[in-house]
Amino acid sequence: MGLVKEVIKEIGNKSREFYEFVLPPIDMHLNNDNLKVTIDLPGFMKKDIELTLCGDILSIKAQKIIDEKESESLVSNQRPNIIDKKIRLPIEIKPGEEKIESAKYENGVLTLIIPVTKTGKNISIE
Repeated sequence: MGLVKEVIKEIGNKSREFYEFVLPPIDMHLNNDNLKVTIDLPGFMKKDIELTLCGDILSIKAQKIIDEKESESLVSNQRPNIIDKKIRLPIEIKPGEEKIESAKYENGVLTLIIPVTKTGKNISIE
């Protein structure tokens, strides 16, 4: 039975590595005035999430504290306990001019509103 437990534990570890690579799911919607970024972070507390915006790179770090009794279960770590992901935003933000208009975390979903500054000129066509 010890071998089966080790195999299941290793499958859980590989599953966790995969989830850490693809998670968290992120949606981005761009309109004229802002970029709305929606990030799914179920199971995390607001105090466990750290965001950093440096230029056009958004860093998301989150970590859950797991009770030792829960970590001894047969199958665990199916969802990540740690998220450390960097995302390049589809807008140009100069270093030092980073701004997040709002950040809300509700029901496991983090929503960021990032203002978009226009860098070019409108060209009229005759």
